[in-house]
Amino acid sequence: MTKVCKNIGIVAHVDAGKTTLTEQLLFASGATRKVGSVDDGTTATDSLTVERERGISVRLATETFYWNDHQINLIDTPGHVDFSAEVERSLRALDCAILVVSSVEGVQANTSSIFDALQYLNIPTLIFINKLDRAGADVERVMAEIHQELSPNAVLLQQPSNLGQTDAGISGGWLKTSTPSQFTSEELEPWLQPLLECLTELDDEFLEAIIESVPVTFEEVDQKLSHAISCNEIYPVFTGVAKAGIGINELLNAIIHYLPNAKQNNNAALSAVVFKIEHDQRIGKMAYVRVFEGTLNARDKIHNATRSHEAHVIEDKASQVKRVIRGKYQDMDCIEAGDIGVVSGLQSAKIGDILGLGDAVPDAYQLSAPLLTVQVIPDNEKDFSALASALTELADEDPLLNLEWLVEQRELHVNINGWIQVEVLQAILQQRFAIQATFKQPSIIYKETPTQPVEGYECYWMPKPCWAIVRFLIEPAQRGSGVHYESKVSVNQIAAKYQNEIQANLAKALKQGIKGWSITDVKITLIDGSDHVQHSRPGDFIIATPMAIMNGLNESDTDLLEPILDFQIQADSELLGTLTSDITKMRGHFDAPEFQGNRVIIRGKFPAATSLDYAIKLASLSGGHAKMSTRLSGYEICSPEQGQTTAYRGISPLDRDKYILWARGALQ
Repeated sequence: MTKVCKNIGIVAHVDAGKTTLTEQLLFASGATRKVGSVDDGTTATDSLTVERERGISVRLATETFYWNDHQINLIDTPGHVDFSAEVERSLRALDCAILVVSSVEGVQANTSSIFDALQYLNIPTLIFINKLDRAGADVERVMAEIHQELSPNAVLLQQPSNLGQTDAGISGGWLKTSTPSQFTSEELEPWLQPLLECLTELDDEFLEAIIESVPVTFEEVDQKLSHAISCNEIYPVFTGVAKAGIGINELLNAIIHYLPNAKQNNNAALSAVVFKIEHDQRIGKMAYVRVFEGTLNARDKIHNATRSHEAHVIEDKASQVKRVIRGKYQDMDCIEAGDIGVVSGLQSAKIGDILGLGDAVPDAYQLSAPLLTVQVIPDNEKDFSALASALTELADEDPLLNLEWLVEQRELHVNINGWIQVEVLQAILQQRFAIQATFKQPSIIYKETPTQPVEGYECYWMPKPCWAIVRFLIEPAQRGSGVHYESKVSVNQIAAKYQNEIQANLAKALKQGIKGWSITDVKITLIDGSDHVQHSRPGDFIIATPMAIMNGLNESDTDLLEPILDFQIQADSELLGTLTSDITKMRGHFDAPEFQGNRVIIRGKFPAATSLDYAIKLASLSGGHAKMSTRLSGYEICSPEQGQTTAYRGISPLDRDKYILWARGALQ
C-alpha cells in the first residue's frame, strides 16, 4: 500500500507562535510525550543552543509525524527577516503551508513577503490566527488586514469566542457536525456568508443556485471548497491558542482534509533537490533532500545535475538515508517520491542542488538577499585558521554568507542581513567551535555594471608552457538581468573542454570589478581566441579569463549600483508630513498615500544605505504603532559620492605579472 504523504511548511513573522504551534501538532499526534516550551528552550525543532537561549528559530527544522493514516513531514522555519533565506530554501520542498498570524499584531512586515512567495510558487496555504487569549486579540481586524494585504479570498472557517480572555476558544466552525446537511444561503450563519460569496465568484452555476435559494448540501459546498483551496483560489482561515492546545485537533483534521498530498511516482528517474545542509559530529555532512520523482536508496550513486557539466560529471554515493523524528535521526531504506529525508555521503552537494534529472523540481524563489558585508576577526590571532574553517563549514550550511577568505591579507568577510544574524553567528562560533570572534562594522554591498560596450582581450602565452588567447565582448544589460554568457567561437579555435572552463569560472572572474564589487547586469560573449595543441592546458584559460574581463572593464569604466528597497509604511495619519519628509531625505520616493480611517499607508522605494536604521527611528517616532515592511527591489545606479568603492581584495588581474605568478602557485 502506497503511503499518503504531505510536506507542510510552518511559516510566519517572528513571534507569531509557529514553533509553539509545531510543538502542539507533534504532541497531539503522539510524536512527542510532552509539549516543548520556547521560553524554557525545550522545543523539538529548536535544536541549536543559540535557538534555545534566545527563543527564536535560526535554521529550518524537519519533523515527521502521523495523523489519520497520513505521514506529515513538517518543516518549521525561522520568522525573523534576518533568516529569510531558510524560509526560501524550504519552499522548494513543500506541497502546502500553514501561515501563522497573531490575533494581536496581525499581518506583520515579513508576513506579506512570505505569502507572496507561497502564491508565486502556487503552494496551497492555510492561515492560522493564533493567540486568541491575548489582550487586544481582534480576529475581525486581522481578517480585514489579511483581505487588504494578503488576499481577499481568505475565508474564516471558525467562529472564535471570548477573545482576549483566558477561556478564549472556538464556538463554531464549518464542520459537518455543526453545519446543516442541507441549507440555503439564508439559513447559513452570517459569519459563514463570505465562504459562499467566494465560492459563487468561482462557479456561475453555484452562484445561480444561491441567488435562487436552491438548497445545497454540506458535501457539495465542502467539495467545492476543497478544490478551490488546492487550486490556490481560496485560503481557509482557522483560529486557536497554540500555547494552550486550543484548535490543534481541528487544524490537524483540516490539514488532512483540505491540503494536498505529495505526488508520488516511484517508477520515474530520480528528481530531487537539496534544501538544507548540516554537519553532524559523528556522521559528517548531512544533506536534507526532497524527492519529487523516483527513489533515492542508500548506497546509490547520485548524479548531481547542478555541479556536473559536460567535461566533469559529479556523482556521490549515498552512504546512509535517515529521517528526523523527535529531533533524532532514524534510519530509512530509501526516500520515495513525495517524501523527504537526510542523506550522508553527498560530499559535493550544496543547498539548492538538483539531484538526478530535476525535471519535477520547482523553481527557486528569492525572498531576500544579504545587503551587508562584514569582516570577522578572531579575538585570539592563533584562532585565525580555525575561524576560517568554521566559517567555511557555516557557509556550506548557508551559502548566502558568501565567505571570502583572503589568505594573503589574512581577512575573512561574510555577507549578512542584519545585526541579529551577527549576534547569532557569534554565539554559534563560540558554542559549536569554541571560537570567540568580533564582527567589524558592516557596510552596504554595492555592485558594478559596465558603462558601455567594450572588448576585453588577453593573450596569455608566456612564460611557457601555456597558451590561452581570449577576446570577450562585454556589454551592459538590462537592470536586474544578472549575467548572461554565450560563445561565438568554434571548437576548432578553442576546444570544447577549454570553453567549458571559461564558462565554469566566469562567476569567479566577475566577483570583483574595478571598484571592488561584483559585476552584474552584463552580457559577455566570447568572440575570438585560440588554443594550442601542445601548450594549452585548462588552467591557462582559467587564468586568462579574469585578466581579459578586467582589462575590458578597466577600459570602459563601470557604474556603481546600490541596493534599492520597496517599502510599505502604515502609521497614524498625523505622522504623514514627518514620514514623507524623512523619505525624501533618504533619497526615496513614494506613491500617493492611501488613507484607511485614521491610518495612512505609504508605498515607495528608498536606498538601503540611507534607510538601514529607519525601522528603529519609526518605532520611536510612532510609539511602536507604525509598521514598516521592506524587500529588495533591485539595484540602481548611484554616484560615487552616494555609494562606496573599495580596494580590490587579493591580487588584481590588472596586476598582470603578479597575478600570473599567484595563479600558477609561484607566489605565496
